[in-house]
Amino acid sequence: MTTEPPAHAAFVAFTLAAGTDRRALGRMMRLLSDDAARLTRGEPALGDTDATLAALPARLTVTFGFGPGLYRAAGLEDRRPPSVADLPVFRIDRLERRWSGGDLLVQICADDPMTVTHTQRMLIKDARPFATVRWVQRGFRNTPGVQPAAFTQRNVLGQLDGTANPRGAEMDTAVWTPEGGTTLVVRRIRAEIETWDLLSTVDKEAAVGRRLTTGAPLTGQQEHDEPDFAALDPAGLPVMPDFAHVTRARVTDPRLKILRRPYNYDDPPNAAGHPDSGLIFASYQADITRQFLPIQRRLAEKDLLNQWITPIGSAVFAVPPGCAADGWIGDRLLG
Repeated sequence: MTTEPPAHAAFVAFTLAAGTDRRALGRMMRLLSDDAARLTRGEPALGDTDATLAALPARLTVTFGFGPGLYRAAGLEDRRPPSVADLPVFRIDRLERRWSGGDLLVQICADDPMTVTHTQRMLIKDARPFATVRWVQRGFRNTPGVQPAAFTQRNVLGQLDGTANPRGAEMDTAVWTPEGGTTLVVRRIRAEIETWDLLSTVDKEAAVGRRLTTGAPLTGQQEHDEPDFAALDPAGLPVMPDFAHVTRARVTDPRLKILRRPYNYDDPPNAAGHPDSGLIFASYQADITRQFLPIQRRLAEKDLLNQWITPIGSAVFAVPPGCAADGWIGDRLLG
């Protein structure tokens, strides 16, 4: 999570098969951990019949997430982080089951889509005795090399997305749990592009609270300038409107920030030609209840941007700590 995100991603959620207990989960995670270790090194997974497709790892990363159902299946609900539970339904939500929930998540990221495709194929194949695929969400970001280093990506609405992320030492308390893991919220957010396209640039910037060209707050000049929420325009109105996305998402305590690491999606348009595009919003934080939920409640209450975005999927996971070279992901919990 602390490295520059690769350009392509697949979020793959699984539903555990009936009878998959703690011992079976241990066998599954040993197998999937071995696959991930080999593939990230550019080596084929065991039993890979197309080994040449593994030769280009392209900054491949594989991240595992444990949903509430995995803890129940393992008989370890007392070990589940309390904040890893189904989110409350917000009034802006229009959630669809086909994009929600999941007992196990595998997040596959790489700079080459073929690498993502091959890794997804291997991990799904080896998970098949234990679980079925619940949903797959494929996404993309601006490609490294066509933008300056450490750039902030744009989403399909043209906004810079992730400017207010924690940085440096802030990551230690905002993202990581004392055990070395984190928690993950995945939200599929459809962009209502056709109505967004009807707005002027001024109206778009007022809804967001930032300049679309530079990402600077409406009171600043550069992307990372601190917004001045007390500034007034000549008419005596706030320059940063109370309903602007930046205002509603504002967090003053660095410990309560969330790490936004989203990917855009762009599925085929429907028969009438209407687009199906949006954001696979991935938020990492030490505690969902303490960090993510207050922000989301403020956004659901009065974020003007809600007129042009619709949450249609939602899932939560605990991301376990890494493991030793001779270990496997989840061995502290399932071993």
